[in-house]
Amino acid sequence: MKALKSEYRKKKKRIEARLKEFRRIGAGTNEDIFEELCFCLLTPQSRAIYCDKAIKTLKQKGLLLKGAPRVVKSRLKGVRFPNNKAAYLVAARKLFKNKGALDVKGRIDAGDIFKTREWFVKNVKGLGYKEASHFLRNIGLGGDIAILDVHVLRSLKERGVINKIPASISKKIYLKIEEKMRVFSRKINIPLEALDLLFWSGETGFIFK
Repeated sequence: MKALKSEYRKKKKRIEARLKEFRRIGAGTNEDIFEELCFCLLTPQSRAIYCDKAIKTLKQKGLLLKGAPRVVKSRLKGVRFPNNKAAYLVAARKLFKNKGALDVKGRIDAGDIFKTREWFVKNVKGLGYKEASHFLRNIGLGGDIAILDVHVLRSLKERGVINKIPASISKKIYLKIEEKMRVFSRKINIPLEALDLLFWSGETGFIFK
């Protein structure tokens, strides 16, 4: 694990800066938080950089909070399954509208992040445990949860944390692997939310979100 710790020392300042940015988003407006939720809805099987560009375009055009599914779809350049994901964004918008205004914060209990994650998985169409964990980490609440995407799973396997990458991940398997990653994080003294960014940057070459 020496190489991993050495890499973390080199990237620590940049990772901490990114985590600070996530906390700033979490302390922002309902619109800021909803924007991050929409980003995470787009990410399954799509490159994060394209998802981020799509969200920025939707926001710039005023479509994130008002666009119909077909119009939203037309702006999802590079994002896979645009029909479904446009529908997910619009459904999420309707779910969190309260008397015409967005209210995402009212569904977030920072004191019980696991309960919050369960609520989002059960109620936000298109959001699984990976995406819900991604969303919560990206608003500064990822201190004790893992984002088990392909980059992280591959890194965990390479380091012997898991024996194999499962073909599919049920809730039971997700929570089991998450706990193994949590234990590994403590063992090497790298925060869980930072470990994800470290693994991701090792695979992609840059620190993103």
